[in-house]
Amino acid sequence: MIIEFQKTQLAYEVEKPMKVHYNGQVIGDFYIDLFVENKVVVELKSVKSIVKEHEVQLVNYLNGMKIDSGLLINFGPGGVDVKRKFRQPAKL
Repeated sequence: MIIEFQKTQLAYEVEKPMKVHYNGQVIGDFYIDLFVENKVVVELKSVKSIVKEHEVQLVNYLNGMKIDSGLLINFGPGGVDVKRKFRQPAKL
């Protein structure tokens, strides 16, 4: 995917770190596979099939980054599977 992104004019970051907080303290980092145009989180997988945990991981990244949409792309044995996920903003 990186080779294809290099052919475009899109801005992207690879392995973008995201701080994980607990009770106001940083306790670690998550690393987002691709962050495109400061708008889209892309999580890449190479597994037999996408499971709920993969989707939850992407939504957690969206919430942590305060980004509204993301793509979960699996390069599995049956071909490429793409799922689009959205952040559900908390209602106040």
